[in-house]
Amino acid sequence: MVSRVESAAATRRALVDAAAELLDEGGVDAVTLRAVGARAGVSRGAPYGHFPDKEHLLAAVATKSWEAVSEQLDTLTADRPPSERLQLALAGLMDVGRRRPHAYALMFSAPTAEHPEALAAVSRTHDQFLAIVADVIGDPQRARPIGALVMASVQGIIAMENSGHLTAEKWQVTGDELVRMLIGRIA
Repeated sequence: MVSRVESAAATRRALVDAAAELLDEGGVDAVTLRAVGARAGVSRGAPYGHFPDKEHLLAAVATKSWEAVSEQLDTLTADRPPSERLQLALAGLMDVGRRRPHAYALMFSAPTAEHPEALAAVSRTHDQFLAIVADVIGDPQRARPIGALVMASVQGIIAMENSGHLTAEKWQVTGDELVRMLIGRIA
């Protein structure tokens, strides 16, 4: 028998999953508490019982997205060379940006103290990423500025790809090749 707490947690997960689907399909404007409830197959009032407003629901979607990236980073074990781990970490993040551009944009909007789960998820992933960068460059003191350079570069690559401005025909290079070049420069 399922307890009330387990049932509530399952409903909340279903609502977050439904919101993520709607976000992927139509962007932030497609995500309404009513549409999320309908997609999740719950009563009209159920979303309002779990989230006070759309902002809190979207913060939960961003949290889930960052947690997925963090779980992926957990799999990048130390038995791989640091440059390869960084390449794989960035490839995973770029995959989110390519396949789920609206979720990616949401992930990179600044979480507020009003959403401690989102802050914690971003912070954990940030720390994992910086540890990988420090391993690549061999200097923990420079990990933050180099990490910022790498992350800003990836943001630009994804933005250019998603807008159609970064094509192999135009630039004779792909986004993945640019990342490899960047890693080669910082290593």
